[in-house]
Amino acid sequence: MKGRSGSLLIGHLLRTNAAAVPTRVAASLEDETITHAELDRAADRWAWRLHAEGVRRGDRVVGWMDADLEVLSLFAGLSRLGAVFAPLNSAFTPQEAIDVASVAQPGFLIVDDQKSDVGEPVAQSIGARSIARDIEVEPELVHPEPYEDPELKETDPHMLFFTSGSTGRPKGVVLSHRANYLRTFQGVFRDRPEISVCMFPLFHMAPFTLALAAWQTRGEIVIVPRATAEALLASVERRRANRLYCIPAVWRRILEADLDAYDLSSLDEIDTGTSATPIELVRSLKQHFPTASLRIFYGSTETGSATVLADADVLDRHGSVGRAAPGGEIRLADDGEVCVRSPYLMDEYLGDPESTATALRDGFFHTGDLGAFDADGFLSIVGRKKEIIRTGGESVSPGEVEDVLANLPGIGEVAVVG
Repeated sequence: MKGRSGSLLIGHLLRTNAAAVPTRVAASLEDETITHAELDRAADRWAWRLHAEGVRRGDRVVGWMDADLEVLSLFAGLSRLGAVFAPLNSAFTPQEAIDVASVAQPGFLIVDDQKSDVGEPVAQSIGARSIARDIEVEPELVHPEPYEDPELKETDPHMLFFTSGSTGRPKGVVLSHRANYLRTFQGVFRDRPEISVCMFPLFHMAPFTLALAAWQTRGEIVIVPRATAEALLASVERRRANRLYCIPAVWRRILEADLDAYDLSSLDEIDTGTSATPIELVRSLKQHFPTASLRIFYGSTETGSATVLADADVLDRHGSVGRAAPGGEIRLADDGEVCVRSPYLMDEYLGDPESTATALRDGFFHTGDLGAFDADGFLSIVGRKKEIIRTGGESVSPGEVEDVLANLPGIGEVAVVG
């Protein structure tokens, strides 16, 4: 952005990509694509249109829409405008949308055509103004010049994600431009564009993190309509993707599919995380993708990637989630709770100072997970503080019981609940 090259602004990242690789694909969904130049122009178009609608820097905008590439264009436009994007689960009923979206205290609700009949009453219920997404922009709203806001700062809020955590009550996790930029920066020595297939729906934090990570390399995010094994593998083949991140349950689906039916030779990074990764799954992934590096990540919406277990360690560090991610620090509280400090933690839980103060103490985010370090400083997650089972005066983690049961013959999957 003009005059802002020293700032870690997401809009600036999109602008520089458009200048460097204008015709390279930035995002795709099946046969539809958008280039970096087109994404940059879409960001300006959306910023000018929303400005004309009354949206200003710092306003919170909930997006309730099905997954398509226009969601990414809207994300780009709000990033440039400086408004805070809060994507909402497209499968929510109107009442669910009201219950969750109200956490954002939004000024605006943007809906697509599929929700045009319920957008206005939902917006009224949460005190917001409804804006239709899918309309033709009036010619007078199309500006030839780029949209710029000289007051926008990297520490300004960028996105708000809804997360329930272990309490079941929605919280609004606020992330700044700086946090999202640092979470996804891949270094100045990255030598090829990342083409990353995304299994996550476009209301989750992960697709935006994966998209920004790909764009940090001037690469491409590949969106799939549904995270079936067939759709993911077909997308890898079609786009010649070199990275695929899946949670363990989805990797199991993939490994049960006919891998020989797809050309997966372009894959050189296969990643997993978000839940326990059994050593049997790790071995199977290494067997079926012998030339790809495998990494295991641990983190959350509030922390981003807190730790990473590198490819060289995944077979020898059974149960570990690795060491602190670059720029981060991990420590254990007196009761064993995992605490994370980094330059890219969340800012706050919006409108919930009590939960924010409980979670963020002395610069560390208290995860609620219980952990243990081995002699070499590798972290393992052994349970959740609120899930501890008290039996015979002893504290037992469900995870410990699960590990024992999972190793019994004939047991496929297991879940232990306190």
